[in-house]
Amino acid sequence: MSAAGPAVPLWQQLQQVALALDAVRAGRSLTPTLEAVDSRLRPGVQALTFHVLRWLGRAEALRSQLARRPPPPLADALLCSALALAWRADDAPYEPFTLVDQAVEAAKRSPAMRAQANFVNACLRRFLRERDLLLNQVANDPVAVWNHPRWWVDQLRQDHPGAWQDILRGNNAPGAMVLRVNVRQTSQADYLAALAAAGIDAAPLPAPTGFAASGIVLRQACPVQALPGFAEGWVSVQDTAAQMAAPLLLHGLQPQAPGTRLRVLDACAAPGGKTAHLLELANADVLALDVDPVRCSRVRETLARLGLQADVRCGDAADPASWWDGQPFDAILLDAPCTASGIVRRHPDVRWLRRPTDLAQLAGIQARLLQQLWPLLRPGGRLLYATCSVFKAEGDRQVETFVAHNTQARWSPSPGHLLPSGGVGPGVFPDNAQGEHDGFYYALLDKLATA
Repeated sequence: MSAAGPAVPLWQQLQQVALALDAVRAGRSLTPTLEAVDSRLRPGVQALTFHVLRWLGRAEALRSQLARRPPPPLADALLCSALALAWRADDAPYEPFTLVDQAVEAAKRSPAMRAQANFVNACLRRFLRERDLLLNQVANDPVAVWNHPRWWVDQLRQDHPGAWQDILRGNNAPGAMVLRVNVRQTSQADYLAALAAAGIDAAPLPAPTGFAASGIVLRQACPVQALPGFAEGWVSVQDTAAQMAAPLLLHGLQPQAPGTRLRVLDACAAPGGKTAHLLELANADVLALDVDPVRCSRVRETLARLGLQADVRCGDAADPASWWDGQPFDAILLDAPCTASGIVRRHPDVRWLRRPTDLAQLAGIQARLLQQLWPLLRPGGRLLYATCSVFKAEGDRQVETFVAHNTQARWSPSPGHLLPSGGVGPGVFPDNAQGEHDGFYYALLDKLATA
């Protein structure tokens, strides 16, 4: 699993993994934590940390069997990391004995963990001796079985009674790397040929209705720097579900007056992937809005790489008076802030960062955004409400409530809840490639001319 190479000792990577897990437990996002890791260590540390977070529920349950009280936080993070990596021998990135030896070495070489090195060693050696017994003792713990917080498991059982187990299983498998070709610069067929020439195995995804095919799925992920023409803007990385947004919003939509350009608002636009896709597919005037100045800079960088232009502004989408010029939009994309419960495959820290109260809080933000942005849409225009969530409070229930209170809103045929699926790998690639996507939600709302 380690991509850092033989020059980087495993114990050194495990120290960084423990620090990363400790940060997540303290409520900090994994992304900036990994960005701070030395570049020599980062690929291996990221791979190991992702593995740990996918099996953390099992690891914590095992640690509870091994120790009545957990050790200090950093040592506990190291212990649980080693258990998550070693508990299943057929899926372990290294031999379990190697992981145990190197975890103890990581403790010994860390001033913050040195005093707990013998404790870590005793727990892990006992795990190796009593592995089957210990696993049997946690076999009925739902957090250990599904490796998600209990409230998360319960919410999925309620929202998706026929699919909750599949969702949870899927969340513990990494998502495939999916690309979106910039059709203003090249074609899907030509870019597939460029990938083949570079020795990168890939398969095409079907074209969205009314538009040229642009999606591609890779058999194995690779650094973006290895992608032909990435720096020149030929291609972007974007999940299949996220690639649905722009075609859904734009298909069949006409500007208010003949000969004019579509006027489109991309609310909550950062990091800019959907903004770029809108501009790749349509000759439109796009306002890309985000509340965070740093994230607005990322939108500008994304567009510059792709050779595209939009009006990028920093502003609160829920406060139109601070940024709107009073001219109605033909189309609005509201990719609302959410729990991100649909993209756990790619962001395994999300499940451990979220709290039960977050769902209601975020649903309230989504409702306010819908209410504030709807008046900005012209009669005959279209709003696409989207979240990267599988929870119904952020999907169907949100839209049902909105439509019930807005007689001008017509809920048009929409994808609704897309549950995470796929699992591209040996033996199934590329036959199931078109079904490889994250969890998402889409609802198209057309604005009627009269109430």
